[in-house]
Amino acid sequence: MASCGYCADLRRASLDHLESLGAARLLDVLGRLVAVPTVNPPGESYGEMVEVLHSIMEDAGYDVSVVEVPRDYLERYIPQHADHPRYVVIARAGSGRPVIHFNSHYDVVPPGEGWSRDPFRLSVEGDLVYGRGVVDMKGGMAAAILAAQAAAMAGAGDFGTVELSFTPDEETGGETGVKYMVEAGLVSPDYVVVPEASGSGNVWIGNKGNLWAEVEVRGRQAHGSTPWLGLNAFDGMARLAMALSEELNSTLSSRRSSYPFADPREAAPTVTLGGAVSGGAKVNVVPGRYSFTVDRRLIPEEGLEEAERELREALERASAPLRSAGYSVELRVTSRSPPSVIDPRGRLASALSDAVREVTGSPPRLTVCPGGLDTRYFQLAGVEALTYGPGDDSYAHAADERNSVSEMMTVARVYALLISSLLSCPGGPPCNASS
Repeated sequence: MASCGYCADLRRASLDHLESLGAARLLDVLGRLVAVPTVNPPGESYGEMVEVLHSIMEDAGYDVSVVEVPRDYLERYIPQHADHPRYVVIARAGSGRPVIHFNSHYDVVPPGEGWSRDPFRLSVEGDLVYGRGVVDMKGGMAAAILAAQAAAMAGAGDFGTVELSFTPDEETGGETGVKYMVEAGLVSPDYVVVPEASGSGNVWIGNKGNLWAEVEVRGRQAHGSTPWLGLNAFDGMARLAMALSEELNSTLSSRRSSYPFADPREAAPTVTLGGAVSGGAKVNVVPGRYSFTVDRRLIPEEGLEEAERELREALERASAPLRSAGYSVELRVTSRSPPSVIDPRGRLASALSDAVREVTGSPPRLTVCPGGLDTRYFQLAGVEALTYGPGDDSYAHAADERNSVSEMMTVARVYALLISSLLSCPGGPPCNASS
């Protein structure tokens, strides 16, 4: 095992190279990433992004490979977008163990309305940068690339492997991105950092789970002038949604997670009805069909099977009056993902916490993310994985999405120290700069 002298040398060299590359390299990379409109759905410009990433990572001194996600995998998970190819880009420097891996998704949500700037052209205004994806998550991607380039220049590859992957479709669940990469065995890391925007002072040790479903209510269609001949599915849906919401929220109101969350309100399981509603035909038609969605978020102490059982039983009770009136009610589960967390006392969490403390002067908070993260696919596969990246996630998906150069540089420094610590001191407690 390498001594702490090696660790200190690698740390100093990595930080020196990072400062030499500086914000200029960061902004160059980020500008090239933002300029590719990788909008998902449906999955636009993915091929162009692969070419850009291949060029960037080769310039950074990495060997790059590209794997196309098989068509049958796309048809299984996203049949409506299977005509848009998906690609996994993997870049490696060094060889052997340990392998520290940074995973970033390159897709972004549509820009939407309300922008005062071109969403696909990086705008730099003082310390602030604007553009679609600068928070979610091309800013974190650029910070990881900067740190990885500095580490390679410092010789980190002599102590193990630095590996970066760039995957599609996080914005639509990650099944055709990270999940495929992990299931196919394209990577086999020891430690994983996902640079989503947790904020430079916060580390996400896991995330809530989700159970998504659609409830369909069927009545009987009729002419609007003779509504007594029909059975209004909208009326039935409205009554059902109110009854179901009251029962589920009453059941969940007393539950709280023992894990830490940034906002105490996030420590409770939640249910949201009606995120999407569909049905009806025309203003003068009694609707014969309506449906609404259910978004159930699970705290780490809950399981998917129990959550689905609770939902089905609650729906059965809430829909009894409708069924007796002639309605039919059906529930279809459309997506499920279990909650996942890792031990905050593990090697990766300790090393990352030490690096954050060294760069910022304060230890980070270790919390659970209330949303879903691609990190879960690594955690559920038994890999030590955490989420840590630059930016305020409240700007994600918003018009004039923004991040700060200083925040991204801070996180890049943390990554550089983390790589040095995990590679040159692969066993025992993490080293620090004074070693």
